[in-house]
Order: sequence, then C-alpha cells, then structure tokens
Amino acid sequence: MEDHEIDGELGPFAPEVYEIPWKQYEYLDHTADVQLHSWGSTVEECFEQCAVAMFDYISELDKCDILEMRRVSVEGHDMLSLLYNFLDECLFMFNCEPFFLAKKVKIIEFDRSAWKIRAELYGEEFDLEKHPQGTEVKAITYSNMQVHEDKPQKEVFVIIDI
Repeated sequence: MEDHEIDGELGPFAPEVYEIPWKQYEYLDHTADVQLHSWGSTVEECFEQCAVAMFDYISELDKCDILEMRRVSVEGHDMLSLLYNFLDECLFMFNCEPFFLAKKVKIIEFDRSAWKIRAELYGEEFDLEKHPQGTEVKAITYSNMQVHEDKPQKEVFVIIDI
C-alpha cells in the first residue's frame, strides 16, 4: 500500500456525484466467509462495485447520505494485488476514526502500467444511531480472488473475512 489520503472534503458536490449507479454486485455464500461478486462493462466499474458491496455489507447504504468525499491512492504489482490493496484501503477508511461509510466509489485513475489506482469515496461518517450495524469485515483475502476481463461483461470475485 502506498500513501493514503484522508481529506474529508465536504459537499455539496457536482450533481453527478449524487447519481448512484445500479447495484451490480451480489453476495455468494462461502464457508465461514462471504464472497463478493461484482460486474460491469469495465474492470474499473467492477472494482468500484466491489468496494460498494463491501460497504453495503458493513451497513445498509440506503441509510447513508453523500455528505463528504475521501480519497484513496494505492499501488500493486499486478491486477490481483491492486484489487486487494484497493479494497483493503477502503476497509481501512471504515475502520479508522472517524469511521467512514462510502455509498459511492469512483475511480479517477486506473493505471495498468504502474498498477496504481486513485479513487474518490463519497458518503459520510458512520453513526450507529443512523446506520444499522451489519457484519464486521475483518479482512480482504486473496483466497480464490478472480478478475475476469475476457468477455464484454467484466467480473470480479473477492472473499472477505467476516
């Protein structure tokens, strides 16, 4: 993991920030864990949806408002390490005070030659009085992690430790 930025930029944001993409993810049963499955027309979209799926597993995102933006920047050495580091950094944003719950994730740079991602996370601070507590995500795992780019619909599979 490289640098991470916590710079709680406060809204209001441009109108497109408040447009939430259709859910393109699901949860698959896995022994003692949960597998996130996301899809989209690009790998970037899959990564974004996978991160949102993780946040939605932690708490109900329909109760989350877009009030702040946080930035993350990660590097890897291949596609799987990039996905792992990206999700791990997103999870860090939730587990580090102030706890941040992202309703929307937008990748603004996806560099395959340097294996680098810069992304913006939109949401708000987690508040137990407002946000129902879902399941604690302990860690991202490499176990059976998959990125499929060989068809028009791209797919990502990630097992999270709960």
